[in-house]
Amino acid sequence: MAVTPVDDDWLVRQAAFRFVEESSESNGGVIHFSTLQSGFEFMGNRITLAGMRGIWTPRVGTAGPISIRTSARDPYGDEIDERGLLEYHYFIDSKRPREESFGHRDNAGLRRLMEQGRPLIYLQSVGDGFYAPIWPMVIVDDDPMNHRFKMACEDINALAPGLAPSQLDEARRAYVTRVAMVRLHQAGFRNKVLAAYRNRCTICRLKHPELLDAAHIVPDKHELGDPVVPNGLSMCKIHHAAFDANIIGIRPDLVLEVKTEVLQEVDGPMLRFGIQETHGTILVAPNRVVDRPDPIRLEIRYEQFRSAG
Repeated sequence: MAVTPVDDDWLVRQAAFRFVEESSESNGGVIHFSTLQSGFEFMGNRITLAGMRGIWTPRVGTAGPISIRTSARDPYGDEIDERGLLEYHYFIDSKRPREESFGHRDNAGLRRLMEQGRPLIYLQSVGDGFYAPIWPMVIVDDDPMNHRFKMACEDINALAPGLAPSQLDEARRAYVTRVAMVRLHQAGFRNKVLAAYRNRCTICRLKHPELLDAAHIVPDKHELGDPVVPNGLSMCKIHHAAFDANIIGIRPDLVLEVKTEVLQEVDGPMLRFGIQETHGTILVAPNRVVDRPDPIRLEIRYEQFRSAG
């Protein structure tokens, strides 16, 4: 693979990564399409990171695509091959024969990035106009027979200008990609759960999204631990920590219980009003029935709470 040169395109991409990092960190790991579409200023130019096309090249500032967008599928439905690489399908022009897709300008643009070792941003839709990003992604293989590219999330230090990527980096890239995909799914899960609960804590009704988490009812390592809304609860960070520590438990009928020893403690106002007085209250559930907590998962988690007590 070619050595990545130091040029304006590289500097724009580095600035884009910083912009995406700052924007997503302030919003629970996701970015709204309008933020991507507005982009950022760089040396007097407006650099946009998304538009109507899934493979996006800004009008100015870069020598090729800077981002690719994809629709949300199953919770863990991204196509990862046996090498741990993420697969991304070619752009297919529905008005032309499928075999002509190889030379389409969007696909050709991605192919140039692969040849030059230039990174880009991968954006997965998580609904309601929000995208979970992972970066920097590098295209490492082209599979024209199956009309797809293969990509890996790279360690940013391995893409420093003037340095050739290691020839023995396949295992490392597979690992970095898997870690990045976990981060992406966590961000998507949080966004969907908070949206279902209208950005408020199911216990105390706090409405500050920056202080809210998506708590798993049963952990993702469990056979029912899928990152789906019925396995999630929108909780403020205090109540999430108390739930994970089995200080509070939730019955299948959505009634909250506080650990007996904690109910008997004498402490400050946080314990009294934040924990003890939630005992016997009923959770605020999502409006849509399909988004409400799954009673089977709640029963499993409640038994864990009772056993811990």
